[in-house]
Amino acid sequence: MNNKKLTLLTIGVIVFYLCLIIAWHLYDPSAHFTESQPGADHRPAGHVRKADDVLIGEFFMQDNGQQTTDNGQPSTLKGEWPCFRGIHRDNQTTLTPSMKWVEGNFEEMWSVETGEGHAAPVISEGKVYVLDYDEQLSSDALRCFDLLTGKQLWRRWYRVPMKRNHGFSRTIPAVSNGSVVTIGPEGHVMCCDKTTGEMRWSIDMKKRFGTEIPFWYTGQCPHIQGDELVLAPAGKDTLMVGIDLQTGSTLWGTPNTVGFKMSHSSVMPMTLGGVHTYVYIGVGGVCGISAEEGSRGQLLWSASAWQPSVVAPSPLQISPNQIFLVAGYGAGGALLQVDKQGATWTASIRDSYKASGGMSSEQQTPINYQGTLITILPKDGGGMRERLAMYRPSDLHHPIWTSAADERFGLGPYLVIGDRLLAFKEDGELYVYQLHSSSMTLLRKQRVMEDGIDAWGPMAYADGMLVVRDSKIIKCLKIATE
Repeated sequence: MNNKKLTLLTIGVIVFYLCLIIAWHLYDPSAHFTESQPGADHRPAGHVRKADDVLIGEFFMQDNGQQTTDNGQPSTLKGEWPCFRGIHRDNQTTLTPSMKWVEGNFEEMWSVETGEGHAAPVISEGKVYVLDYDEQLSSDALRCFDLLTGKQLWRRWYRVPMKRNHGFSRTIPAVSNGSVVTIGPEGHVMCCDKTTGEMRWSIDMKKRFGTEIPFWYTGQCPHIQGDELVLAPAGKDTLMVGIDLQTGSTLWGTPNTVGFKMSHSSVMPMTLGGVHTYVYIGVGGVCGISAEEGSRGQLLWSASAWQPSVVAPSPLQISPNQIFLVAGYGAGGALLQVDKQGATWTASIRDSYKASGGMSSEQQTPINYQGTLITILPKDGGGMRERLAMYRPSDLHHPIWTSAADERFGLGPYLVIGDRLLAFKEDGELYVYQLHSSSMTLLRKQRVMEDGIDAWGPMAYADGMLVVRDSKIIKCLKIATE
């Protein structure tokens, strides 16, 4: 090819591509666009969400069908640990007369993985319920397991994206009258059928009551009394409410005249001055609200002389008119006395002290056992920090017994079964003590979690089986047998 032809070919190629570039710049594709009209995508009404909308309980999956025993027959288990601190809200239970303690190490029945958190299980009629957080789905998830096998029977979940803050989940469900009720980390209340998982109703406490969720998420566990669910939203206008368990409608409400905000503590039922009372420690103080039929929801008394900024343990009644209050982060403990003269109530702090000055606890609620008070002292509890300790209600400053120097439990949980106390070290080691009138004797200890991390969630017991957890695993142990 001579130079003249090569030059003409080069010029031709250049002109062609220049024309393409000019055409590309001049072309207007919007001339062929058509404007979309509302409804043209045929989306069902109500399916458009705002950024902060949470459709509580929107998803459901049934996994393994009917709960059965190992031989394929329906479960006949009837044991109950149906709510926070057990059936009597005192963190105590007993073995049935036909059962005895397992000798030697407890057998692991099953193990399941969870999202990171500290939400603890409840047990009812052979089923285990726990409000988990599914990190992959960014969802609160109520999971139902078979107590014997650990097989998941069903789960109901809803999307609620959150940031990890010492895990996610915190609370314990409540099971009663065929329902299971949960409170999610962001204050979402969900009620389902305990057998089928069918959705019944829901409440967003932030939207309905103006609740301000605590920094480490909701720690309050639901309380069911008869056909009523009792909540302490501690919102702008409403301090406490009674909710119809069947419908989710509000039955009564206590105006928040004291201005308390939601803490991590839970509502505890007590009888004070002969009156059934709901006692709650909020951020700002402690209050008592009538649980009586004729005056339910009435604010009877309040006290604000002792008001830690962070409260996790729940109030503990230690005498007919005295309540033990405790909180972490150096707050220590306080003794509240409530008196009734005619129609007049008074509530006053009779004693208070820092964590190193007496009985205290950072996270777990102490146990009132046969005239003694049992606690695990907090990390700022001085030389006895993180040890089990027993006190007399008459002297909250000097323990009558403490565990050995190498028996320290951190923020781990503990419960009483008969005359034994089981304490779960926060690294996943289980200790069993024989209880005496003013001391304990260590019977055994057993490593349950190989690499246990932050085992803070309370334990649950029923039908010879103990359910424990750390921040990422739930395990079931056989501790008693027929």
